[in-house]
Amino acid sequence: MDTAVSRSETAVGKTPQTGTDGEPLPGVADPRSVAPRDARELSRHFFRRLTELEEGTPEYQYARNTLIEMNMSLVRFAAGRFRNRGDDMEDVVQTGMIGLIKAIDRFELAREVEFTSFALPYIVGEIKRFFRDTTWAVHVPRRLQELRVELARAREELSSRLDRDPTVGELATLMNLSEEQVIEARIASNGYNSASLDAALTGDGAEDGEAVLADFIGVEEAGIGLVEDFHCLAPLVAGLSERDRRIIHLRFVEEATQAEIGERLGCSQMHVSRLIKKIITQLRQGMLGELGCA
Repeated sequence: MDTAVSRSETAVGKTPQTGTDGEPLPGVADPRSVAPRDARELSRHFFRRLTELEEGTPEYQYARNTLIEMNMSLVRFAAGRFRNRGDDMEDVVQTGMIGLIKAIDRFELAREVEFTSFALPYIVGEIKRFFRDTTWAVHVPRRLQELRVELARAREELSSRLDRDPTVGELATLMNLSEEQVIEARIASNGYNSASLDAALTGDGAEDGEAVLADFIGVEEAGIGLVEDFHCLAPLVAGLSERDRRIIHLRFVEEATQAEIGERLGCSQMHVSRLIKKIITQLRQGMLGELGCA
């Protein structure tokens, strides 16, 4: 340890700080530049000194901060495992730092375990929690987020064992869940990823990468609009007088001419024309909400 301290002090040229008990703390001006081998030895010394220093004192804070900075390489090592997840690596590293700090605050030399072995599960755990909480395309309860991971493991295990995709029943048996819970987890998994409608597509149906997902989604069906119009029109027609309903039926259902309607009603073609215009205007106003059509 003395060799490591000496090597660090020579490299950074900083005077060691003195603790409240008079024993000097190794001076490390740039803890991030300390080699991993030296960092392990120095960390042991700083952890021992933390147990002797009073929490809240400048010396305690110096020792704790030095430990954090000396072991940042652990965070970057752990974060590298998630490099292909597509997220900003700096965000991942910052999240891993939370795990490192938790590990430093909870580590005890009496455990007789290397700090690196103790800290990595904390760091990786925080990073995994970050992805679990931030990468879902839609909000999914934590219970289902965790169940999705278990489901993926169970499916992988059964697929390799059975050499085929497992059934819902087989997954439920292995996971000790009901089939309904397995189905719920599978549905929830659909919320993990999403694709932009403007995302460019390649392959079949895409020319020179210009096609986007929205090009392959069905257009609005005009027939749906007609159904809505008929639904709104029905009560308006029902509210017409019997004569007006008969005129509408003759003109637009039986497709009779205005002259033929006039003959049946005993009036002129001109009068039928005015009546039809009046009825259509009344119905149009109702469709536009002027007569309370919802």
